[in-house]
Amino acid sequence: MATSSGGGSGSGGGGTYSYRNGATHSHKSSSKLDTHTHKPLSLNSSSNSSSKNHVKSKSLGPSSTTQRRNSTTSKDHHPSVPGRVRVAVRLRPRNAEESVADADFADCVELQPELKRLKLRKNNWDADTYAFDEVLTEFASQKRVYEVVARPVVESVLDGYNGTIMAYGQTGTGKTYTLGRLGEEDTAARGIMVRSMEDILADVSLETDSVSVSYLQLYMESIQDLLDPANDNITIVEDPRTGDVSLPGASLVEIRDQQSFVELLRLGEVHRFAANTKLNTESSRSHAILMVHVRRSIKGRDAGHSSENGNHPHSVKSLKPPVVRKGKLVVVDLAGSERIDKSGSEGHTLEEAKSINLSLSALGKCINALAENSAHVPFRDSKLTRLLRDSFGGTARTSLVITIGPSPKHRGETASTIMFGQRAMKVENMVKLKEEFDYKSLARRLDVELDKLIMEHERQQKAFEDEIERMATEAQHRLSEAERNYIDLLEKEKSKYEKDYMDSIRKLEDQLDMCSSCRL
Repeated sequence: MATSSGGGSGSGGGGTYSYRNGATHSHKSSSKLDTHTHKPLSLNSSSNSSSKNHVKSKSLGPSSTTQRRNSTTSKDHHPSVPGRVRVAVRLRPRNAEESVADADFADCVELQPELKRLKLRKNNWDADTYAFDEVLTEFASQKRVYEVVARPVVESVLDGYNGTIMAYGQTGTGKTYTLGRLGEEDTAARGIMVRSMEDILADVSLETDSVSVSYLQLYMESIQDLLDPANDNITIVEDPRTGDVSLPGASLVEIRDQQSFVELLRLGEVHRFAANTKLNTESSRSHAILMVHVRRSIKGRDAGHSSENGNHPHSVKSLKPPVVRKGKLVVVDLAGSERIDKSGSEGHTLEEAKSINLSLSALGKCINALAENSAHVPFRDSKLTRLLRDSFGGTARTSLVITIGPSPKHRGETASTIMFGQRAMKVENMVKLKEEFDYKSLARRLDVELDKLIMEHERQQKAFEDEIERMATEAQHRLSEAERNYIDLLEKEKSKYEKDYMDSIRKLEDQLDMCSSCRL
């Protein structure tokens, strides 16, 4: 994967096309993971360079306080709240080639970070001024970029909102460095993807919550799974009722520790398409999209957990299901816009550049339509815009970082990037809490309780049957004993009567004998 913050210019012409790991275009690695197939500002800035020679954007109001992660208030209805797309601009330093070629020329931009403004020079005496939510100089650290661009969005996702972090800019200006740098050799260089997961895993409880990840690329209008290269034509599914989009065919990997997530990113970067152009030795030829699904149990985590394991003697006291929040973080590393005459693309690389520019053009049209409150927004013109429908004009909290270079020879591309960011700042999302009742969890709890009741019933039934059998055996024993006693009693009575009978006979005989003697 690319590691240079500037993505320095290559020396080749039309460019050698390759994966990021150096493999040729026709090769696809078989490596795959085991998968389970889960602040608005008060005033918008605006500028129009065609209407004035010297344009100043309106001042920006203060950001609203981000909802804290320890909030657990549950409501039956959660109204949407406005949340303007926040835009930061980041300038990369001059690379070695620019330091030589532009040694006699001033940078085409002048940053004023304390005022959150930048000046785009037209010539030596005139410049246009633009205001942004954040202005990050070439000396800004990766940590600083994460704090101002990504952390508010990550915190919102942990609170149960959808969030999007996206990098836009000319090829070679440091988008992949900003978002996807792993920082294995230098931890201070870790990008937004790695730092976001660190914060997420530090905040969730893996006993009651879950974090799962999909990693995709949009290449030549085809959505491909970076974790399973054979899965190279994933379909977008739209909910006809809500308009929400999903990718049910994408791999979904559960994350339980930071190291496994870094391995996942490394595997994804191996499969991502890149090429060597005049502007960038490792120019991304696809849009990379990381989706992090965070599912959090809000009420009764401990009780719900013990109930599912059957440890609580009174696990089901109410039929009210537990509450869960399902936030989704989308991190988008867009392929860089490029002018063919400058990048030197030809052959298949040229076709890739055309596809990249078309999708970015479609995104720009959607941003323009949203900024102008147009009745029609052409989201369906590209798969990229369909995937980002919730990010711009939807329910997600979105933060955009636009990356620019200092070279005056790329002033046109820099101006285009700045104007894209200015229009994006006018887009208003209606941020909505993704909270719902967890009926599946309730069903599992009821199943556990039903199993316990069935087991208890079977135990009682067996105990009852055993008691009946015992009583029957005891009754039989007592009956047999009574029969024996009765027989013994009858025998005794019989013996007594026989004895009395014999005594009576003897007495009669004796009396008879006496009578006979008296007659004589």
